[in-house]
Amino acid sequence: MKAVLDVHYRGGGAMAACVAFDSWQDSLPAEIIRAAVPPVPHYRAGRFYERELPCLLAVLQSAAREFEIIVIDGYVHLRADAGKGLGAHLYESLSCATAVVGVAKKPLKVADRFVTINRGRGSKPLFVSAAGCPVDYAAQSVSGMHGPYRIPTLLRIADQQARG
Repeated sequence: MKAVLDVHYRGGGAMAACVAFDSWQDSLPAEIIRAAVPPVPHYRAGRFYERELPCLLAVLQSAAREFEIIVIDGYVHLRADAGKGLGAHLYESLSCATAVVGVAKKPLKVADRFVTINRGRGSKPLFVSAAGCPVDYAAQSVSGMHGPYRIPTLLRIADQQARG
């Protein structure tokens, strides 16, 4: 089983969503899990993972299962001089052999080891990175996900669920 995770911040807390699915081509989730996360740290430039990682771990704990692949909204790797990306921190936090795939919507100057893909009719690419699996496999898998738009259906659902 695979999962897409997303987080939305409101007030001093956050809502984290986990959309579990079986196949990259699935149009509907097998399960949706949500976790409210009371107070989260304020955003600090260059330390986004300090805010987001506890939320991702909370919803994974609520899911009470291991996933073979977790897809996040963001980058896995940053340049060595910039530290680690959110995905790398998540990958290192997991006790099981779970791959982490990052799908970012915007370019980031300090991002590293990603592949750009185009989906849908728009000209804006997505930026795919990975830990625990080859980045080319991750990019091909995200390219093949269900949905006619730039953002795959299951990523849209995770965003909607996190927003509540």
